[in-house]
Amino acid sequence: MTEENVKVAVRVRPFNSRELARNAKCIVEMNGKITQLRDPNNPNAEPKPFSFDYSYWSFDGCKEAAGGYFEPDSSQPNGGKYADQQLVFDDLGEGILKNALEGYNATIFAYGQTGSGKSWSIIGYGKNKGLVPMFCEALFAKIKENQGNGVQYEVKFSMLEIYNEVVHDLLNPAGKKGGLKIRENNMKGFYAEGLKTVLVTSYEDIAAKMEEGTRNRTVAATNMNATSSRAHTIVAVHFVQKTKNAAGQETAKTSVVNLVDLAGSERVESTGATGARLKEGASINQSLSCLGNCIHALAENSQGKKVRVPYRDSALTKLLMNALGGNSKTIMVAAISPADINYEETLSTLRYADRAKQIKTTAVVNESATDKLLRELKEENERLKKMMVGGVALDAAGPGPDASDSARKKWEEELKAQMRENEREIQEMKKSYEEKLKQAEAEAAAAASQRAEAKTVADEKVTNPHFINLNPDPQLSGKLVYIIHPGSKEIGNRKGKESDIVIVGPSINETHAIVTLDPKKNIVNLKPFNTDCRILVNGSEMAGETTLCHNDRIVFGFTQLWVFQNPKEAAKSGKKFVPITYEYAQEEIAAKQGLDVSATDASADAAALQDEIMEVLPAVEEANSISGQLDKRAKFEIMIVSPQMMGKTNGRSEVCVKMKDLGNGTEFVWPKEKFFNRLYLMREMYNNFDDDDDEWDVPQERDPFREDPEEEVLIGSVNLFLQPISYMVEMKEQLDVLDFKGKIGVMNDIYCSYKVYLDEIPNITTKAKATSNPDFNHEKLFRFNPVTKQVLDLFYLALKGVINDMHLFQLTDYLHNGEVIVQVFGKQRVRNSATPRGDGLSTKDMLKGDKAVFSKSSMLMNGFEMNGRDVDPQKQGVIVELLLLKKTQAKLQCKVDNVKQLLEHCDNQNRVKVPVSTLKDVFNANSPEATNKLLSALPGDEGLGRVEPVCRVEVEDPGLTETDDDDGLDVGDLDVDDPIVDNVDVARVDVMLEIPAVDKLELSMDPEDGLVGTTEGVGEVVDNNDVIVAVWVEELGMVGEVTEMEDEVMAELWFLLLKSLLVAVEEQRSGLIHLLIQFQLVLELLMVHHCFQH
Repeated sequence: MTEENVKVAVRVRPFNSRELARNAKCIVEMNGKITQLRDPNNPNAEPKPFSFDYSYWSFDGCKEAAGGYFEPDSSQPNGGKYADQQLVFDDLGEGILKNALEGYNATIFAYGQTGSGKSWSIIGYGKNKGLVPMFCEALFAKIKENQGNGVQYEVKFSMLEIYNEVVHDLLNPAGKKGGLKIRENNMKGFYAEGLKTVLVTSYEDIAAKMEEGTRNRTVAATNMNATSSRAHTIVAVHFVQKTKNAAGQETAKTSVVNLVDLAGSERVESTGATGARLKEGASINQSLSCLGNCIHALAENSQGKKVRVPYRDSALTKLLMNALGGNSKTIMVAAISPADINYEETLSTLRYADRAKQIKTTAVVNESATDKLLRELKEENERLKKMMVGGVALDAAGPGPDASDSARKKWEEELKAQMRENEREIQEMKKSYEEKLKQAEAEAAAAASQRAEAKTVADEKVTNPHFINLNPDPQLSGKLVYIIHPGSKEIGNRKGKESDIVIVGPSINETHAIVTLDPKKNIVNLKPFNTDCRILVNGSEMAGETTLCHNDRIVFGFTQLWVFQNPKEAAKSGKKFVPITYEYAQEEIAAKQGLDVSATDASADAAALQDEIMEVLPAVEEANSISGQLDKRAKFEIMIVSPQMMGKTNGRSEVCVKMKDLGNGTEFVWPKEKFFNRLYLMREMYNNFDDDDDEWDVPQERDPFREDPEEEVLIGSVNLFLQPISYMVEMKEQLDVLDFKGKIGVMNDIYCSYKVYLDEIPNITTKAKATSNPDFNHEKLFRFNPVTKQVLDLFYLALKGVINDMHLFQLTDYLHNGEVIVQVFGKQRVRNSATPRGDGLSTKDMLKGDKAVFSKSSMLMNGFEMNGRDVDPQKQGVIVELLLLKKTQAKLQCKVDNVKQLLEHCDNQNRVKVPVSTLKDVFNANSPEATNKLLSALPGDEGLGRVEPVCRVEVEDPGLTETDDDDGLDVGDLDVDDPIVDNVDVARVDVMLEIPAVDKLELSMDPEDGLVGTTEGVGEVVDNNDVIVAVWVEELGMVGEVTEMEDEVMAELWFLLLKSLLVAVEEQRSGLIHLLIQFQLVLELLMVHHCFQH
């Protein structure tokens, strides 16, 4: 028994064609066991380091050998560290082989986003064999090497796929329609009941079985249009070594090697499902999500914590229970993309792998005497029989005495299944190797005709015209081949009379197309059987007969994508043809429909958005096709929704799908993942329909084409910017609701939802009934803890750029830069029937010829729809902000006019002092009439008298003399007619401030030293206990310093400062708003200072 950590290897692949087209940059670095990842959004930051058992650099540094194998190229800079397939096998595969020979269970699984290179490492392509074929080849080489040593070897092979929590036997595609059930056995743990396990005697046998399993995957994926990136594939090799000891007792050493190719990890995200209505939250993503939960729990347990590991929550984790935390030696290969456009996915994979390496497993040698194993199996069956007869569980796993009839029935079924499995194993162990071999040969003979047919097709396609399939998974492309023989052949579905070429899918008619080969001219023509038969050739819809050329891309219906190849034509042309990929064909279709896919300088967000569109577009057409075929009265359209439309303050636009119920007129917007989960159920429903299953339809509450009409929908959102509030500028605005669905009619139960600052629970208004112009009459006061002097200090310093840590005062930052997003929700009014079924139109009729899906998508690439017109969300945001700034400027102008009015009034009365309260009231007056009222109530100056000078004035100018502390300003050589000489009085700061000598005026103030003026940089006088005020005014020429802060001069000082600012404003109007905002802060901070002193 040995305990060891899961070994983790990370491998980075080269750029793929999509990344090259996007001008992607490599953000991955590897050095020894260290993998580093750079953040493309923060290029100056240190790269994130991760340490693993192996870090494989396969990005560059290789060359293609004559046979197509990629090997290290020492002439390249990174040739010395390039990891080829052989190196990966030497490090990982050899260890698995050694463990298998010693009798240990072993598992290797590949994890990573779709297209990251998982299958390249596990399965491989062509001459570049992956771990699975290389392991199997090495295993039989080792068996051959050890022959004659008295050991009898048995190798058995199985291959299964988990898709949407259903286990499919890939070696027995005609098995149970609902898939294999996962059972639990006390002796062997979880297993797939009825999984076909075949005896293989050579690597060639395994290669043939793998090819058979892959072909069966392709047929199922093509018929269902299922996406293989959402499926997990498990190849299991059962290796048994039988020997006899000196006493003649037979001993069996058993090892099970699981080689797992997991689904794309980017599927571990929100599905958009709500509740358990269609079990959408527990469908396609469940296995991978549960695997992550298990790895997290196991990592916690390895650190001494007691956490339950949720193995039972998914099919995948049940079958991998031993591999993850039990009797197995386990290796994880994390496959990553090098591209900056995949940064988030790569980072997620590396974190996942970093956690997995903490898991510990305890492997034991599986060796036991054969008769002992037989005895234990028989004893187990006897125990189960007693439980069945007595009707009482002999362990804690039973249903208990109070269990319902259904629970007891289920329990009994489990017991029977365990007994069947034990009996099967008993009979299997009793068979001699010769008997097993004879049975395997009989099965092979039965499959010989199929293999012969496949060989014939492979030979014919070298010279004859043919169709080959395209699939998003490169492993499944080219696996289906239809040879075109001379004469006319029919292409159609499996209904009615059998067609020469059978294809399955929505909108495929009984006879869909006619393909004709003229052998003398080597010309192939294709034509639709009638106008209802949809066929695209190179992205364009066929109207009549067309002559096909080598490498033409053909779409039958909406889901069947094929490539036509004519080897003789290709050879005659002498051209070198580029292999056609699924992505290329889809981009071509989208381009012909008006979507721009040629941009190579797009941003990472735009590139990601385009990739999502390319993924969703064909799926939307498929959903419409199935809806028409099943007459489900539902229509689907793609939508590009900006983050603002979804109530988010940041992020990128997302692809959504709008579902319109043609029966009642309601519309719903589904996130992409919710749509794909619904699409899976639609496909399942269509397949049942196509199989003539009488129960293909489901109740409305489970129907993937339906949504609850009472479900609340997001109508739109309003963005309310808070910056004016941070300057205490009143806001009273009428803003448009930005809606991404178009015109909204009368709605029910409309309400608004919003969050302010750190709210966790949204604020909800009352609901308005049946109206298109609701009045919510909503008012709410928000209070926050008092803003301290230190917070104001930090806020102001950050505004001036002295410090950058805005997070130190989140509230002020929120008010200055944030926004409140008000989302408007409501329920749709349901009409009896938008399009009555009695009008003679079926769903297919209504959707026929509707090409709006693609055209709307291309228009929506850079915008959204609001009130029937296309709107650019960025432009709309600028317009809203501009209107807000205009209103804000008008209000600030009003404040300036109010203060000018105050100054003129004071000049006329020869007033030198104004109370702070009056200044504040005048500043905030909302009209000239209100200002006049305040000025008329201004008290007189009786008793105030003249204020003795308390200012020391410094003039910094080569043409002026030094400061005279006693007598005030010495005008020096200045002409007495110069305006600056008028009213030279050290108490009259406004006059002094007109001296054009200094570029800026800076004032600082703290409770001990009073108001201090300086021309030094703000940063040199900053202290956390100081309130710093910096007023930047060009064309001003002096600095006033107040050494004694007398209460009676406070009002005069700020009155004169304000007047000086207005003088500058008259000369430089562009600085108006900035100066007034700064002055408002000065005034507020002065009040804070005043409060501290008193």
